[in-house]
Amino acid sequence: MTEHDPPSSPAPPSSPDSPASPTSSGTPEPSGRLRALLPDLAPWHSSRDFRRMWLAGLVTVFGTFLTFVAVPLQLKELTGSALAVGAVGAVELVPLIVFGLYGGALADAVDRRKLILWTELGLGVLSAILLLNTLLPKPMVWPLYVVAALTSALAGLQRPAMQAIVPRVVAHEQLPAAIALNSMRWQVGAIAGPSLAGLLIAFAGLEWAYTLDIASYVISGALLLGLAPSPAPREAEKPSLRGILEGGRYAWSRKELLGTYAIDMVAMLFAFPTAIFPFLADDLDAPWALGLMYAAGAVGSLVVSLTSGWASRVHRHGRMVVYAAAGWGAAMAVAGWMHNVWLVLLFLAVAGGCDMVSGLFRSAIWDQTIPDELRGRLAGIEMLSYSVGPQLGQVRAGGMASLTNVRASVWAGGLACLASVGLLATALPKLMSYDARTDEHAVRMRARKAAEAVAEAA
Repeated sequence: MTEHDPPSSPAPPSSPDSPASPTSSGTPEPSGRLRALLPDLAPWHSSRDFRRMWLAGLVTVFGTFLTFVAVPLQLKELTGSALAVGAVGAVELVPLIVFGLYGGALADAVDRRKLILWTELGLGVLSAILLLNTLLPKPMVWPLYVVAALTSALAGLQRPAMQAIVPRVVAHEQLPAAIALNSMRWQVGAIAGPSLAGLLIAFAGLEWAYTLDIASYVISGALLLGLAPSPAPREAEKPSLRGILEGGRYAWSRKELLGTYAIDMVAMLFAFPTAIFPFLADDLDAPWALGLMYAAGAVGSLVVSLTSGWASRVHRHGRMVVYAAAGWGAAMAVAGWMHNVWLVLLFLAVAGGCDMVSGLFRSAIWDQTIPDELRGRLAGIEMLSYSVGPQLGQVRAGGMASLTNVRASVWAGGLACLASVGLLATALPKLMSYDARTDEHAVRMRARKAAEAVAEAA
């Protein structure tokens, strides 16, 4: 069971923004319980830069998911091969590893705002290349793989900076709320993007999905231009192999961090079958449900985000990561066994909810315990943990589907995830015992942020 803070004393009834006071029996009023579940909007109200980043991210993720659906569907139409679709993950893997690690070191050495802006521009150009290829009389296959590799490289450069900048613009105690709000933003795009992509591709063509993706980068770039500069500390070292290794040594010294990386990687490796969703939809005689399959996980995640107020009262973050990853694998296994498309969608949504819980508490451990001078490099390692797994997972899913069948690829992967998470939880006791209230790194970071706030006020 998770542990919670003791309930705080109720505010005077005259305060319009205070939680509902308890009844005479000590039980909170229903409205108070409901408010405790709703997302905490404190980061949105207190940080202008967070608002800009949130809105820019919402627009970008919306467009990105249009392409996320369009590329595998276009490959399926051009090749008819599950293995060819799964191979996208293979071509993305090496650029993601190389540029993810380098991007982490870069985020600690340069202005993070500038790095985010330049990579956003590059990603928009790559979407334009996809559009031009689609408009050819006979679209070619190889540009899809080249753009996938380059997109992976630019994302590897950008994501560590995006993640590392959040602790600078959000108060320490508001970081779990900021993580939940960012996740909710992603889920809104993940639901609307695939759903719209399915309709656009069916009724207007692939070119409209790519066109809207380009437009999303234009809008997000305009929003990000308004961010305050986020320069590196004066004593920051230039990006180097030595700096990357320093981040790796720090991560290795923190077994609870290693646990978060390993848990997520095996969960995605074994139970991330999105590459074969076009074939699963055909197997279920429901090609109309393809967009819904891509969106189902985000629906489950959004439900968790909209009721994420409880997360700030949970302190055993490591346990929640393990339990949620196990739930992800179990839900994927059940989805693979189902023959009714609506039941498949239901369990994909359950899996998405579990993934949201895991991501929320992994990010809380990362953002509340890692010092700012290492934040970029560790963000690069973190990005690999949650990105390499899905890339390899696409290869695994496509390869296994070609050797066996689509349904077996889904349910066997879910069972493998469940078993692997159990083994890792046993092997990494520090992850299971992590407590945000008493962990030495979390205590040190709270004291450091408090001292910085006092210095700024003075």
